[in-house]
Amino acid sequence: MRSIEIAAVAVLLTALVSPGWAHSPGELESKLTAKERYMAVEQTPFPDFVLEDAAGRPVLRRDFLGKVMVLNFIYIKCPDECPLHSELIAEIQAGVNRTPMKDLVAFVSITTDPENDTGEALKAYGPVHGLDGANWVFLTSKEPDATRELASGLRQKFTASDGGLFQHALVTYLIDAKGRLRARYFGLKFDPVNMIVHINGLLHGDHHEDGNNGGPDAPSWWQRLMELFTS
Repeated sequence: MRSIEIAAVAVLLTALVSPGWAHSPGELESKLTAKERYMAVEQTPFPDFVLEDAAGRPVLRRDFLGKVMVLNFIYIKCPDECPLHSELIAEIQAGVNRTPMKDLVAFVSITTDPENDTGEALKAYGPVHGLDGANWVFLTSKEPDATRELASGLRQKFTASDGGLFQHALVTYLIDAKGRLRARYFGLKFDPVNMIVHINGLLHGDHHEDGNNGGPDAPSWWQRLMELFTS
């Protein structure tokens, strides 16, 4: 049922993705805060990072400027919650990728177990969990503590368990195109439809916050979206 709702939102967003129809992300976030109990809105700079992809190529946080980023931390040997988290991200990605937003959104997973998550393992992970390599990347580091330090800077906590694995909270971070952390979505129970609507609002509302309302006749796209996902 949820996949049907996501498809419906994707169709509507395809029709509404137009800068002239944008509205303030702050107003949309107020609506979402009232609806989504597993989300916390904030606006702080997201920490810089220098990591690498499965092929060993360097990837920097600034490489994603100009795109909205959906980011999470996982590790491959995680037996239960990480696969479910990845599949939730894949569901959101599938909804986004049905719309013109596809090239404007980056999905980023970062391993918290770089000692064991090799490049070959990273390459194999995405297809198993439905993640599309067109706009998803799995990052690691040659520095054993680099990814965990990044996560710790975001208030993630770790404890060593049997086999050297690291347990962590399930948080999905939403970062806007200017590199600001805009929201944390907690756990696995948040509605992916809400995140897709949030992503669209960040992409097509920034110019409104910069002083461009889209003209006097611009329709209020978020009201139509709210009618859809609150009915």
